Amino acid sequence: MIDTHSVSPRRRPLQARSRERVETILKHATLTIHDSGVDGTSMSAIARSAGMSLASLYRYFPNKSAIVKAIAERHVERLERLLRERLASCGPETVVETLLDVYYLFYRDEPAYKAIWAGVEAMPELQELDLQELHANASDLEAYLSANCPQLSDSRRWAASVMLPRACGSLLRLAVTVPEPDAEKLLCELKRMVRAYLNELMMTDRG
Repeated sequence: MIDTHSVSPRRRPLQARSRERVETILKHATLTIHDSGVDGTSMSAIARSAGMSLASLYRYFPNKSAIVKAIAERHVERLERLLRERLASCGPETVVETLLDVYYLFYRDEPAYKAIWAGVEAMPELQELDLQELHANASDLEAYLSANCPQLSDSRRWAASVMLPRACGSLLRLAVTVPEPDAEKLLCELKRMVRAYLNELMMTDRG
Protein backbone atom coordinates (compact mmCIF):
# COMPACT_ATOMS: atom_id res chain seq x y z
CA MET A 1 0.00 0.00 0.00
CA ILE A 2 1.32 3.46 -0.94
CA ASP A 3 1.90 5.82 1.99
CA THR A 4 0.49 9.15 0.85
CA HIS A 5 1.33 11.02 4.06
CA SER A 6 4.98 10.32 4.87
CA VAL A 7 7.59 12.75 3.54
CA SER A 8 10.55 10.50 4.33
CA PRO A 9 12.26 8.44 1.62
CA ARG A 10 11.14 4.82 1.55
CA ARG A 11 14.68 3.52 1.70
CA ARG A 12 18.12 4.84 2.50
CA PRO A 13 20.38 4.34 -0.54
CA LEU A 14 23.23 2.22 0.84
CA GLN A 15 24.41 0.50 -2.32
CA ALA A 16 25.97 2.40 -5.21
CA ARG A 17 23.15 1.40 -7.57
CA SER A 18 20.50 2.67 -5.16
CA ARG A 19 22.37 5.93 -4.60
CA GLU A 20 22.57 6.43 -8.35
CA ARG A 21 18.84 5.81 -8.64
CA VAL A 22 18.07 8.41 -5.99
CA GLU A 23 20.41 10.90 -7.66
CA THR A 24 18.66 10.29 -10.99
CA ILE A 25 15.23 10.76 -9.44
CA LEU A 26 16.16 14.00 -7.69
CA LYS A 27 17.95 15.38 -10.74
CA HIS A 28 14.96 14.81 -13.02
CA ALA A 29 12.46 15.90 -10.36
CA THR A 30 14.40 19.15 -9.92
CA LEU A 31 14.32 19.88 -13.65
CA THR A 32 10.63 18.98 -13.92
CA ILE A 33 9.68 21.20 -10.97
CA HIS A 34 11.88 23.99 -12.36
CA ASP A 35 9.98 23.85 -15.65
CA SER A 36 6.44 23.09 -14.43
CA GLY A 37 6.29 24.20 -10.79
CA VAL A 38 5.42 22.02 -7.82
CA ASP A 39 1.69 21.91 -8.54
CA GLY A 40 2.29 21.13 -12.21
CA THR A 41 4.58 18.19 -11.43
CA SER A 42 3.30 14.66 -10.82
CA MET A 43 4.95 11.44 -9.78
CA SER A 44 4.19 10.11 -13.26
CA ALA A 45 5.96 13.05 -14.88
CA ILE A 46 9.03 12.53 -12.68
CA ALA A 47 9.08 8.81 -13.49
CA ARG A 48 8.87 9.50 -17.22
CA SER A 49 11.62 12.08 -17.08
CA ALA A 50 13.86 9.72 -15.08
CA GLY A 51 13.20 6.84 -17.48
CA MET A 52 11.76 4.50 -14.87
CA SER A 53 8.44 2.97 -14.05
CA LEU A 54 6.10 4.60 -11.56
CA ALA A 55 6.37 1.51 -9.37
CA SER A 56 10.16 1.88 -9.29
CA LEU A 57 9.82 5.53 -8.27
CA TYR A 58 7.51 4.61 -5.41
CA ARG A 59 10.12 2.18 -4.10
CA TYR A 60 12.29 5.17 -3.24
CA PHE A 61 9.79 7.95 -2.43
CA PRO A 62 6.23 7.56 -1.15
CA ASN A 63 4.91 10.76 -2.75
CA LYS A 64 5.80 14.06 -4.40
CA SER A 65 6.08 15.85 -1.06
CA ALA A 66 8.91 13.54 -0.03
CA ILE A 67 10.77 14.38 -3.24
CA VAL A 68 10.18 18.11 -2.78
CA LYS A 69 11.51 17.90 0.78
CA ALA A 70 14.61 15.98 -0.36
CA ILE A 71 15.38 18.65 -2.97
CA ALA A 72 14.78 21.42 -0.43
CA GLU A 73 17.18 19.76 2.02
CA ARG A 74 19.83 19.80 -0.68
CA HIS A 75 19.19 23.49 -1.28
CA VAL A 76 19.77 24.19 2.40
CA GLU A 77 22.95 22.09 2.52
CA ARG A 78 24.43 23.73 -0.56
CA LEU A 79 23.60 27.26 0.56
CA GLU A 80 24.98 26.71 4.07
CA ARG A 81 28.20 25.33 2.59
CA LEU A 82 28.57 28.31 0.24
CA LEU A 83 27.89 30.82 3.00
CA ARG A 84 30.38 29.25 5.40
CA GLU A 85 33.08 29.18 2.74
CA ARG A 86 32.54 32.85 1.90
CA LEU A 87 32.11 33.96 5.52
CA ALA A 88 35.46 32.42 6.42
CA SER A 89 37.22 34.51 3.75
CA CYS A 90 35.39 37.83 4.25
CA GLY A 91 36.61 40.82 6.15
CA PRO A 92 34.21 43.37 7.68
CA GLU A 93 34.56 45.62 4.63
CA THR A 94 33.32 42.97 2.15
CA VAL A 95 31.05 40.67 4.15
CA VAL A 96 27.75 42.37 3.28
CA GLU A 97 28.25 42.55 -0.47
CA THR A 98 29.76 39.07 -0.71
CA LEU A 99 27.16 37.21 1.31
CA LEU A 100 24.16 38.99 -0.19
CA ASP A 101 25.49 38.25 -3.67
CA VAL A 102 25.84 34.57 -2.71
CA TYR A 103 22.26 34.50 -1.46
CA TYR A 104 20.86 36.30 -4.48
CA LEU A 105 22.67 34.26 -7.13
CA PHE A 106 21.78 31.02 -5.37
CA TYR A 107 18.11 31.95 -5.09
CA ARG A 108 18.07 33.08 -8.73
CA ASP A 109 20.06 30.30 -10.39
CA GLU A 110 19.58 27.13 -8.32
CA PRO A 111 17.16 24.92 -10.31
CA ALA A 112 13.67 24.64 -8.76
CA TYR A 113 14.54 26.90 -5.82
CA LYS A 114 11.89 29.52 -6.57
CA ALA A 115 9.25 26.92 -7.41
CA ILE A 116 9.76 24.98 -4.19
CA TRP A 117 10.31 27.73 -1.64
CA ALA A 118 7.49 29.92 -2.93
CA GLY A 119 5.14 27.44 -1.24
CA VAL A 120 6.99 27.12 2.05
CA GLU A 121 3.95 28.26 4.07
CA ALA A 122 1.83 25.46 2.61
CA MET A 123 4.14 22.63 3.63
CA PRO A 124 4.89 22.20 7.36
CA GLU A 125 7.98 20.12 6.60
CA LEU A 126 9.45 22.98 4.60
CA GLN A 127 8.61 25.42 7.38
CA GLU A 128 10.64 23.26 9.77
CA LEU A 129 13.51 23.09 7.30
CA ASP A 130 13.33 26.85 6.79
CA LEU A 131 13.67 27.38 10.54
CA GLN A 132 16.61 24.99 10.68
CA GLU A 133 18.31 27.00 7.93
CA LEU A 134 17.60 30.23 9.80
CA HIS A 135 19.11 28.86 13.02
CA ALA A 136 22.21 27.59 11.20
CA ASN A 137 22.72 30.96 9.48
CA ALA A 138 22.09 32.80 12.74
CA SER A 139 24.68 30.66 14.52
CA ASP A 140 27.31 31.45 11.88
CA LEU A 141 26.48 35.17 11.97
CA GLU A 142 26.55 35.24 15.77
CA ALA A 143 30.08 33.80 15.70
CA TYR A 144 31.08 36.46 13.17
CA LEU A 145 29.59 39.26 15.30
CA SER A 146 31.29 37.90 18.41
CA ALA A 147 34.63 38.30 16.67
CA ASN A 148 33.92 41.67 15.04
CA CYS A 149 31.54 43.34 17.53
CA PRO A 150 32.74 42.06 20.93
CA GLN A 151 31.22 45.07 22.69
CA LEU A 152 27.65 43.94 21.90
CA SER A 153 25.59 42.43 24.67
CA ASP A 154 24.71 38.76 24.23
CA SER A 155 21.02 39.55 23.85
CA ARG A 156 21.50 42.15 21.12
CA ARG A 157 24.01 40.00 19.26
CA TRP A 158 21.54 37.08 19.27
CA ALA A 159 18.65 39.30 18.11
CA ALA A 160 20.73 40.74 15.26
CA SER A 161 21.92 37.28 14.24
CA VAL A 162 18.36 36.03 13.86
CA MET A 163 16.85 39.18 12.39
CA LEU A 164 19.39 39.80 9.62
CA PRO A 165 19.20 36.40 7.87
CA ARG A 166 15.38 36.35 8.07
CA ALA A 167 14.95 39.90 6.77
CA CYS A 168 17.52 39.43 4.01
CA GLY A 169 16.14 36.05 3.00
CA SER A 170 12.60 37.41 2.69
CA LEU A 171 13.68 40.37 0.56
CA LEU A 172 15.92 38.25 -1.66
CA ARG A 173 13.21 35.68 -2.27
CA LEU A 174 11.04 38.59 -3.35
CA ALA A 175 13.81 39.95 -5.58
CA VAL A 176 14.06 36.75 -7.63
CA THR A 177 10.36 37.00 -8.52
CA VAL A 178 10.63 40.41 -10.22
CA PRO A 179 12.40 41.44 -13.46
CA GLU A 180 16.18 41.40 -13.12
CA PRO A 181 16.69 45.22 -13.36
CA ASP A 182 14.25 45.67 -10.45
CA ALA A 183 15.92 42.83 -8.55
CA GLU A 184 19.31 44.50 -8.91
CA LYS A 185 17.89 47.74 -7.48
CA LEU A 186 16.40 45.88 -4.52
CA LEU A 187 19.71 44.10 -3.93
CA CYS A 188 21.59 47.40 -4.01
CA GLU A 189 19.26 48.99 -1.47
CA LEU A 190 19.41 45.90 0.74
CA LYS A 191 23.20 46.08 0.78
CA ARG A 192 23.03 49.73 1.85
CA MET A 193 20.55 48.91 4.60
CA VAL A 194 22.53 45.97 5.99
CA ARG A 195 25.83 47.84 5.79
CA ALA A 196 24.36 50.75 7.76
CA TYR A 197 22.95 48.36 10.34
CA LEU A 198 26.24 46.49 10.78
CA ASN A 199 28.13 49.77 11.07
CA GLU A 200 25.74 50.83 13.81
CA LEU A 201 26.29 47.52 15.62
CA MET A 202 30.07 47.93 15.45
CA MET A 203 29.85 51.40 17.02
CA THR A 204 27.40 50.39 19.74
CA ASP A 205 28.62 50.48 23.33
CA ARG A 206 27.82 47.50 25.51
CA GLY A 207 24.43 47.87 27.11
